[in-house]
Amino acid sequence: MNALKIAATGMAAQQIRVDVIANNIANMSTTAYAPRVAEFADLLYQQNLTPGALSSQTGEIVPAGIQMGMGVRPSTVSLQISQGSLGPTGGDLDLGIEGRGYFEISLPSGDSAYTRDGKFNRSAEGLMVSADGFALADNITIPNDARRIVISRDGEVSAFFDNVVGGQTIGSITMTVFANEKGLEALGGNLFRQTDASGTPIAGQPGSEGIGYMRQGYLEDSSVDVVAEISELIEAQRGYELNAKVITAADEMYSATTRIR
Repeated sequence: MNALKIAATGMAAQQIRVDVIANNIANMSTTAYAPRVAEFADLLYQQNLTPGALSSQTGEIVPAGIQMGMGVRPSTVSLQISQGSLGPTGGDLDLGIEGRGYFEISLPSGDSAYTRDGKFNRSAEGLMVSADGFALADNITIPNDARRIVISRDGEVSAFFDNVVGGQTIGSITMTVFANEKGLEALGGNLFRQTDASGTPIAGQPGSEGIGYMRQGYLEDSSVDVVAEISELIEAQRGYELNAKVITAADEMYSATTRIR
């Protein structure tokens, strides 16, 4: 009897599901956080009687057969690609993304990372950097005497100075898209890294080639639906309890077997 092992895989699967839901709820206030979803697949089957086999009695083809499932396994924990709402902040260096796209960040190692978290700050050298101090790959340097910074929807950055009419263009911010966003590797800190599954990054100006726009003075909220997550949590809890009852039932059946005289 394989019920104990099968139910154990079910309990492990529901535990993974609960862990994913817990992480989503924990990040309900994280800027530009995209919720994850756990997906599962059934395990291999014991083919006690293969469908299509010949019947030993009549020589006819068996229509269904006997295939005994061996449980469940996790297949993926993937991103749910969805647009979070944009909330106003009023910050000159706060950038929310409308549509597809990521900002490219230069890591200290020299590698590139990608994020939708547009909470940028100004370093001591005047560079636009992330909350963790990583520089924007476009190397936007803000002059010390700049009174105000204006960033257009298509990424053009202009600085305004005292006693100077009009703004001066100091650079342009590009955005990056991927053929398969779900294939990105999460690094933590709202950062992702490209993988063979995500495809190569495609950089371009906002508003071109399917890339979204950016909005100055806004940040993208987490796209976690708390009500849906709580419903999923209840369902996962019930699934865990049902698998536990299967283990209890199988144990009682084993006990009954050992008591047979």
